[in-house]
Formats: sequence, structure tokens, C-alpha cells
Amino acid sequence: MADLSRYGAGLKGTMADTKVFLLEGKEPGGKALIMADTHANELDGILAALVFIENAVVEKGTLIVIPHFNDSAGRYTRPGDGYPLFYEIPTKWGAKRFRMGDRGASPLDQWPDPDVYVHYPDRQLLSFLDARNTNRTWPGRPNGPLMEQVTDAAMRLLKQESVDIAIDVHGAETMFPVTNCIVAPERSMRIATIASMTVTAMEGFENHVEPSPQGFRGLSHREIGDYSETLPFLLEAPFPFLDQPTGPKTTDLLLNGKDPFLLSLARQGKLFVPYDESGWPVDKRVGQHCSVALEIINQYSIKNPERAIRVSNVPRYADVVRNGVGFYYHDPETARPADVYPE
Repeated sequence: MADLSRYGAGLKGTMADTKVFLLEGKEPGGKALIMADTHANELDGILAALVFIENAVVEKGTLIVIPHFNDSAGRYTRPGDGYPLFYEIPTKWGAKRFRMGDRGASPLDQWPDPDVYVHYPDRQLLSFLDARNTNRTWPGRPNGPLMEQVTDAAMRLLKQESVDIAIDVHGAETMFPVTNCIVAPERSMRIATIASMTVTAMEGFENHVEPSPQGFRGLSHREIGDYSETLPFLLEAPFPFLDQPTGPKTTDLLLNGKDPFLLSLARQGKLFVPYDESGWPVDKRVGQHCSVALEIINQYSIKNPERAIRVSNVPRYADVVRNGVGFYYHDPETARPADVYPE
């Protein structure tokens, strides 16, 4: 385990520094990075990342996981919008409690916001809020605002560690067309397409591919591919909590994805994903992320056997839906102290 500040010294001692978990296999091979909590209000990413950290057996190559990519955002919630401050995942040993984060970094850590955020280096004009959004600040710069320093450090990690593929895990509204999908630039499109077709055919959940827009800057799936040799992918699972026309933003909605207003909209054909009385529960969303990430790694390894990455013991979609995501979290009270990372 290392700190992201190993790759970007300016992060040292700030609330933006974050842990990087490096899981090395016995055989040399390629390297894959999984990033979660880029948007810390999209909770399924961190839950999936922790499933990988706590269960993955890396047989060949290296798996790198950053569970709290925007750690500042993970410590900042919007209670004024009615968001819950915490949520709990049931496990065999009790409830595992998580902080509900926000889309962007805390203004306590990066302030003031500019009137308009000017993206570096393309100088595209973005919303002032995007200055604190680590999916708008790629590729970053070491002397820029704090969130640009986060993405700059991640770019340095990708280059110094010779990372082959980077997977950025997200959740999106059911009313947003870019959901239930893999977003990929031209260089990553073949692997993304085969991975999407495979999970759709073999595992029974819907998934499609969206092209990374060339004219919209600052996005991980665009800038990583343009400024490094790494192949980027961004995963989106449906996350009804983020939709605007819902009832109260409760922990029940957060976890089970059930909402009567969205159900009514689904019957009118207004949503971009299948939606019925079962909602979109957290186990389904996390299971989808696990399967898609594993399949991207698998398809990359098939295409590049000299840089193969083999990961086992991570549950796929059907396993997580059947057992629940909490089944895959280990009791810290029974673990070796050296294996427990204190939050």
C-alpha cells in the first residue's frame, strides 16, 4: 500500500492524498488500475473496489486499486439536498458503515471556485463546479488547483508503473442515456465492445458501449488515452438515487433503487434502462461492476498474452446478486492487525 503523494508530492499532508493498494501476482505480467470514488456520491464504485481489495487473488501481473480517488469528496456530504450522511451494508458479522460523499471535493480543501473553470491544457470552458470534479480535471498539472494535482499524480502513476488498463467506476441516472455501459475512446473500443457483448450474452444483464467524446475535455476516458499509453475505460451502472424526479433521498432509495416516480416514468418509456418494482438494488449494481471490470481485464489479457493479468476469487454478477455485497467483506475484528486499514 502506498499514498498517491508518492507520485505527486504536492498532495502530501492534504485531504486529497489517498491510499493506493498494489496487489502483486507471483508471475510477472501486465498491470490494471481500478479507480473508485471519483464521484463519491456514486457509492457502488467504492463498494466494488473494496470487494476487489478484500478478495482478489492476483495470479499474474499486478492489480492496483484506489478506492477513494477523490478522498476529499468522500468526506463531504450535501445534507442540504436531503442526502443521508451515512449508509450501512449488512454483513455476516454486523453492519459495515460508510460515509456518503459528494460529486466534487470539499470547498474546505479547494477554494475559491473560479467563475469559469478553464481546463488545462485545452482551455475548454467548463462549469465552475468542475474545478472540484476529478472527472473534469484530467490530465492535471502539478502546480494547478488541488484536484488537478490529484489527476496529475494519477497520470504519473500510470506512466511510472507502466499501467496497461485503467478502469474508472461510476454510477449514472436512469434518465441519463450514458448509463449501464462502458465508455471508451477509440483505442479502447475493441476490448470494451467484446467485454460488453460477453457479459450481456453470458451473464444476463444489459450492457452497451458509448464512445468517449473527442470534444469534451477533462474526462478520464478521454485524457488518459490521449496523454498516456494506458487504455482507459469508464463503467456506468444505473443509480436511481441520482435521478431528479424521485421521492425523498433516503438510505432505502440509496440501497434498493426503488422509487414510485421512476416506476411511473419507466411505464411511459422515459428511462434508459429496464426498471420495474424490483428497482436497481446495490447488489445488482456492484455485481455488474465486478463482472464488467473482470471481463475487461480478461479480454485485454487474451489480446495481449505477454502482458496478461490474471485475477481470481472476485465474485461476478450472479454471485453478488445471490449472496449480497456484504458477504464479501471480512470482519476486521478477526483479521490480522496488519491487514486492517483504519479509515
